[in-house]
Amino acid sequence: MPDPSDPRVAVYLDFDNIVMSWYDRVHGRNAFSRDRQRIAQEPIDPEIAQRLAEATVDVGAIIDYAASFGTLVLTRAYADWSSAVNAEYRSQLVARAIDLVQLFPAAAYAKNGADIRLAVDTVEDMFRLPDLTHVVIVAGDSDYVPLAQRCKRLGRYVVGVGVAGSTAKSLSAACDRFDAYDTLPGVSRPAGSEQKADAAPTRSRSKKSASDPGGDLLARALRLEGDKEGTDWQHASAVKSLITRLDPSFSEKALGHRSFTDFVKAHPQVAELDETANIVLIRLASPRP
Repeated sequence: MPDPSDPRVAVYLDFDNIVMSWYDRVHGRNAFSRDRQRIAQEPIDPEIAQRLAEATVDVGAIIDYAASFGTLVLTRAYADWSSAVNAEYRSQLVARAIDLVQLFPAAAYAKNGADIRLAVDTVEDMFRLPDLTHVVIVAGDSDYVPLAQRCKRLGRYVVGVGVAGSTAKSLSAACDRFDAYDTLPGVSRPAGSEQKADAAPTRSRSKKSASDPGGDLLARALRLEGDKEGTDWQHASAVKSLITRLDPSFSEKALGHRSFTDFVKAHPQVAELDETANIVLIRLASPRP
């Protein structure tokens, strides 16, 4: 059985599903279906290019969120990568060590069979990698309900991620935890979203630390850990552990600090420390006026 004290995570992205769903979320219901032909034939048309840019999926936010659960053992994204709309993401996906699984539609505008291939690979991995503790499924189709149920029966903790308004309720119910892509730390909500006001402090803090990679990494880790645990104050050891999962090359000493606590103290605009007890606690700094 998997060892919950050493969480190991597998991530599976139905990339076509997320791209289309987010496009609809940004531009309105069925927007991708209406624009599909122009997207396929005229992706560099200024109007289409602008609409695609406005609906860009933040791959980094998804992978960072998955990494907050444990060490990423494997990550796979399923799509027709010859499609122009998906090809734009290839470099950043490869940069995050994501395996690209090529799929082809059976006919024009037909489904590419991502759900079947993804499900087969996932179940195979459950048996091939018995130490996996978490499975993250990035999709929204009810087709994935049996997969989520099977993973749970095999003793894995199942996390689902889907776009709000495009995710089947049955899928969210089948997971141990389900989060809307819109609510992931770092994701900019579309105009009119009820979460828009909540995103403002996050963007403000990001701007403050954008010129400092270490500060930006600290802010991301605190947002992710706080979102997972549901509390502002986080154990310093848990935050450092998450940072090293987000960026395995991280070293506070390489950045000129004697300890992780000193590293945090060097970023007062990002984080606050509480050293009054034996366990050092950290939280995001309150936004300054």
